[in-house]
Amino acid sequence: MKIGLIGLTHDHIWGHIEPLKNHSDVEIVAAADPNQPLLDKVSEQTGCKTYTDYKELLSTESLDAAYVFADNKGGAEMATAALNAGLHVMIEKPMGADYAGAKAMYDAAKSNDKRLMINWPTMWWPQLQHAIQIAKDGAIGDLWQVRYRAAHSGPKNEGCSDYFCGWLYDKVQNGAGAFMDYCCYGSILSRVMLGKPNAVTGISAQIDPSLAVEDNGVLIMHYDKAMSVAEASWTQIGKITAYTTTFYGSGGLLLMDHHREDKLILATKENGGGEAVDIPEPAEHMQNATNHFVHGIQTGEAFHDLLAADTNIEAQEALNKGLESAEAGKQLPL
Repeated sequence: MKIGLIGLTHDHIWGHIEPLKNHSDVEIVAAADPNQPLLDKVSEQTGCKTYTDYKELLSTESLDAAYVFADNKGGAEMATAALNAGLHVMIEKPMGADYAGAKAMYDAAKSNDKRLMINWPTMWWPQLQHAIQIAKDGAIGDLWQVRYRAAHSGPKNEGCSDYFCGWLYDKVQNGAGAFMDYCCYGSILSRVMLGKPNAVTGISAQIDPSLAVEDNGVLIMHYDKAMSVAEASWTQIGKITAYTTTFYGSGGLLLMDHHREDKLILATKENGGGEAVDIPEPAEHMQNATNHFVHGIQTGEAFHDLLAADTNIEAQEALNKGLESAEAGKQLPL
């Protein structure tokens, strides 16, 4: 599978280079980005050809698929162009800066009969994969709430590159600030576990007055017999509760904390204090994004719900409606 890398300003791209290089059925053909230092870096790591214009790459190279790692607004446009050029696409989360950009990409995948995968880094945490599976299998009864929190002290403080920060703090390129960056994880988790919400309520705050975007946000997703909460913060000090996911059911709860030694805790009516759950090693195609992407295209199997276009487009709708709600100061229906 011949793959082109389109956009290099999203720092997550560098975690995908080794899995791409190590996959026996993949060849990294070329990369495109307007920033020469990033092109030099990718060329040094992969030996691939480089372009400053992604459109030139698409029109020049013979490819099977594209990986898109740019800002949320530009990335959606690049992904749509790649799909219209007849390529399968993997794009880093979320789908876009806004629903319109995400929908254009979604429609391009459908009309061109090409595969579209939205990569969520948390998907490759074995504890989350296992929690999703056993919750769907009834381990905690009927699910009535999904709660997700992602927090740190801000992209600059956490060491994100200048290229990454250059658009994370830009409302147009990112779509918002912390709300877009982190509430999106809770939105897709809620969609996968509970379906599409009926309505959403968004709240945002700017704790650091020097920023041009909100640095804290909460997205509440309303259902007939359930609710979900996604929390985002760029002002948290300390790692406790920094990346925490909880599934609440009628018979217990599942707690995942990325910074705990026990990665997955199950509490039930019989054992309210909870106990660690043994986490099986994922199948090879569930160990990283490249393995899953290539496996899905080669076999025709569906991507995991967390990564699939059909679930992600509805999660994007809820996310952007939540931003509208925060601005309007009221609950809004989907």
